[in-house]
Amino acid sequence: MPDTKPHAAFDLAVIGGGLSGLIAALAAAEKGLRVALAAPAVAEPDGRTTALLADSIAFLREAGLWEMIEPIAYPLRTMRILDGTNRLIRAPQADFRASEIGLDAFGYNLENKALSALLHQRIAATAAITVFNEPAQALKETRSGKHAVTLASGKVIEAGAYAAADGRNSMMRDALGITCRNWRYPQVALVMNLEHTLDHHDTSTEFHTETGPLTLVPLGVKRSSLVIVLDEAGADALAALDETAMARELEHRMQSVLGKLRVVSPVGRFPLSGALASRFGKHDVMLIGEAGHAFPPIGAQGLNLGIRDIRAAVTLAGTAKHESAEPLGERYHRERASDVASRTASVDVLNRSLLSAFLPVQALRAAGLYLLANAGPLRRLMMREGVLPGMGFENLSGRLRNGFRPQRSA
Repeated sequence: MPDTKPHAAFDLAVIGGGLSGLIAALAAAEKGLRVALAAPAVAEPDGRTTALLADSIAFLREAGLWEMIEPIAYPLRTMRILDGTNRLIRAPQADFRASEIGLDAFGYNLENKALSALLHQRIAATAAITVFNEPAQALKETRSGKHAVTLASGKVIEAGAYAAADGRNSMMRDALGITCRNWRYPQVALVMNLEHTLDHHDTSTEFHTETGPLTLVPLGVKRSSLVIVLDEAGADALAALDETAMARELEHRMQSVLGKLRVVSPVGRFPLSGALASRFGKHDVMLIGEAGHAFPPIGAQGLNLGIRDIRAAVTLAGTAKHESAEPLGERYHRERASDVASRTASVDVLNRSLLSAFLPVQALRAAGLYLLANAGPLRRLMMREGVLPGMGFENLSGRLRNGFRPQRSA
């Protein structure tokens, strides 16, 4: 008979074993919470990489994880944007240097496969985390606003709070009746890792093209990860080439900025799409990562946005045992809604602006990059906001307040 007796109550149950779920479980355990992790075996991560920005690294450091991760991560000290289009109105080159805003690096790039392996190792050695190697099948209300999760084996988990990290097709989200808007773009991303003959000098280079961005991110000595966004016909044509011909074509598209290339990983293919839940929490459940939002691999926002979800969810889970007039899920939704909406909108607008053949749109994009390239205060504001959300505008408001403060006489 299945074991249907509820397992010892946990402070937080994390549902899902992707990167967001693994990080959430470890961060919660570091805060002293008793954690259940429902993490079924998943396919081994592919060759994709993740660029973790400064705000995410600060959180990982607080959670006691960064020291373990740093040896497999590679710094991004400069971000360069180049116009790779043949359009009438072209944008100027724009370079953004982390040192301008007092950072050693904007962030660090690492392979998802290596990160996942390290997180699993740490979880196995963490006594505060109880792992259930099976999927969750049902979320059932036990009393008003409180739930229990039933696993595939029939085991039942009860917790003070739930972090739903079960992806785009989230069972937890659907069980709560939270709707999710999904959309598609007429584009496909090809991803791969490259070796090259020239040094990248810790510079991430992004070419803006008519079909979307072509982005190179450092991944070791004379090694980089590549994401190239194309229309479907272009993706089919490039993917059909053998490795030698593909390397030559990529060298041409990226103007040989890294010299001769060699493809050193399988080529992944991912149709571009987006998703946004109508709300991010309800009752005692909080949606983190792609259970609540998903968008194209542009601007290194995906997992970084998920880590900000995790920060809020773990903090709120630690307060779940204290009575509150407002349910935890509602508090979480209020805290995360603005950030998620603004980041989703900015990625969507940037992507669509690259696709637009409308001259005024091209002119606006070019003018915006010109201002960022040449207006130091604006450039620094946007850099801070990009890697440390909220800090750029907080810094601006502080300067404005100080600027209007009356000076005391001597």
